Amino acid sequence: MSNDRDNNTNTCTTNFIRKIIDEDLASGKQKSVYTRFPPEPNGYLHIGHAKSICLNFGIAHDYRGKCNLRFDDTNPVKEHLEYIKSIKYDVQWLGFKWSGKIRYSSDYFDRIYEYALELISKGLAYVDQLSPEEIHDYRGTLTLPGKNSPYRNQTIEENLSLFVKMRNGEFEEGKACLRAIIDMASPFMVMRDPVLYRIKFVNHHHTGDKWCIYPMYDFTHCISDAIEGITHSLCTLEFQDNRRLYDWILDNITIDVHPRQYEFSRLNIEYTILSKRKLNLLVMKKIVDGWDDPRMPTLSGFRRRGYTAASIREFCHRINITKKDNNVEIATLESCIREELNNNAPRAMAIINPVRVIIESLPLEYEQNIVMPNHPNRPEMGNRQVAFSREIYIDQADFREENNNKQYKRLVLGKEVRLRYSYVIKAERVEKNFQGKITTIFCCHDPSTFNKNPGNNRKVKGVIHWVSATRSLAAEFRLYNRLFNNVNPTTAEDFISTLNPDSLVIRYGFVESGILAADIGKPFQFEREGYFYADSRYFSHYYPVFNRTVKLRDTLKVESTLK
Repeated sequence: MSNDRDNNTNTCTTNFIRKIIDEDLASGKQKSVYTRFPPEPNGYLHIGHAKSICLNFGIAHDYRGKCNLRFDDTNPVKEHLEYIKSIKYDVQWLGFKWSGKIRYSSDYFDRIYEYALELISKGLAYVDQLSPEEIHDYRGTLTLPGKNSPYRNQTIEENLSLFVKMRNGEFEEGKACLRAIIDMASPFMVMRDPVLYRIKFVNHHHTGDKWCIYPMYDFTHCISDAIEGITHSLCTLEFQDNRRLYDWILDNITIDVHPRQYEFSRLNIEYTILSKRKLNLLVMKKIVDGWDDPRMPTLSGFRRRGYTAASIREFCHRINITKKDNNVEIATLESCIREELNNNAPRAMAIINPVRVIIESLPLEYEQNIVMPNHPNRPEMGNRQVAFSREIYIDQADFREENNNKQYKRLVLGKEVRLRYSYVIKAERVEKNFQGKITTIFCCHDPSTFNKNPGNNRKVKGVIHWVSATRSLAAEFRLYNRLFNNVNPTTAEDFISTLNPDSLVIRYGFVESGILAADIGKPFQFEREGYFYADSRYFSHYYPVFNRTVKLRDTLKVESTLK
């Protein structure tokens, strides 16, 4: 793990996996800890992968062991170099560093092929020429046992010869496969003569056209772990039954190391889908703007939205590692980034729904530079100068012609309000367009109230933000909301039908012009609006685009308490 790891992120929380490791080290069963993160390069990493990354790399770091990055690249039909590149970047962005060189399961294809020959020679594997549909039918159901393939009793010599023919490309795709001989009546479907090799005439990103047969994931994974000397093979609960096949393969080939597999619950988050197949469908159908769309639960999507690596690591720390499946509240994730940005993000003013205000009591060309703190509680973050002028913009929601709500403490016709770090103003009249919409609010100001309360016991309760109409910068604000309306969209018959039509709302407004000098990769708290991050794809110093990372507070919880 890299040295720039967030010191506030405690990776040493006890869980059942760490207890197993402690016992293994104490008993001498293991002398060191060796883990691996084994993604399939068939999509971008999502927040669920972050949980596995933090677990595997975090354990290696805390126990002074090693952790490999290994691409389980056994299906060239769905794998791309684009995914490999993005995965490498995401792991490093999270703050982790793998041990030694990057590994690929395809590095071991020669050895895996030899192990397949060994199983055939031991009478533990056979070449099946049933069609994929027939294999499925022969497999049985959860309540009915399967039945043996008619090819199961071929001699070892026949199977060796047929497997070599598969290797040499003498069978068409789907016409033959290599299966283990285990038990077609097993209560565990994974043990009913699982397929070990299948034919695919596809060029592989790493091995080119060397192979036309490729080992299945279950056959490859355990052998790759053993070859690398992995001590603790950590995976999610859906692979719990597969552990029987994992052990069966290693027990029946000639290999010195036998890693142990341990399962933990996968991550499930409210209003979120963490299936690469379904996420890929959103990309292919152009429902989202690519894998890094800020609404996507991918690490690249979170990064583009403004989430930090430290906030993702903190989230993974808070949810901990258990064997119990549950649906984590999305508010848990949002609170991690909100807390970090509340402490670290500089403040600025932006108007997302603007309405023009003219302070008629100021001279026509009036301008003034006002010094404001970059953070109200962190003086070490310094100050900035913000232009104040006769014409300003305020938010439409900050003005009402009439008001009967005592809780509304903003600008009302005939009433006063304070402009942040500036003067107290009073609304005197408005101008409307032919549709009856207010286009301009005309005000006067009290020159004695610059950044201080008025005298004579006159109380002005409200404070609103603003930007200069002459010295501000036009900007686009992308207000991202939850991608799905269903709290658990994976349970819907058609998950696309649960998409939130308001998952992206675009507003056009204005922001302090001084923000031009800021780094593109810097987050901001736009006062009273939320936390925002300059979009790396669309950002321009002439017309910036800001993505809302998160609201200032969890509005869903607030709304629920008001009902």
